[in-house]
Amino acid sequence: MFDPGSIDLQGLMAQAQAMQDQLEQAQAELAAKTVKGTAGGDLVEATVTGTGELVGLVIKPEACDPTDTETLADLVVAAVRDANHQAMALAQATMPPLPELGL
Repeated sequence: MFDPGSIDLQGLMAQAQAMQDQLEQAQAELAAKTVKGTAGGDLVEATVTGTGELVGLVIKPEACDPTDTETLADLVVAAVRDANHQAMALAQATMPPLPELGL
């Protein structure tokens, strides 16, 4: 049978606070880092922060064909998607693992 008196509430609260501190630190680290995604053989390059915010976009002149703006739009979407995938991988590598609570 479960004994509520067997739970160390102070220890559990300290563990939760430590986890909160680690998460805040990891989120700050992610916000300060950037990753780049490319498309079309580097014709379009998107830069996002580790949290996924788009902060830069470079489009080379040879990607601009006034008669085919749809392809350019597809390249922009692909570059941003690539950068966001890299940001997610960075986030997974940066975020601390969740501890076992042992309840």
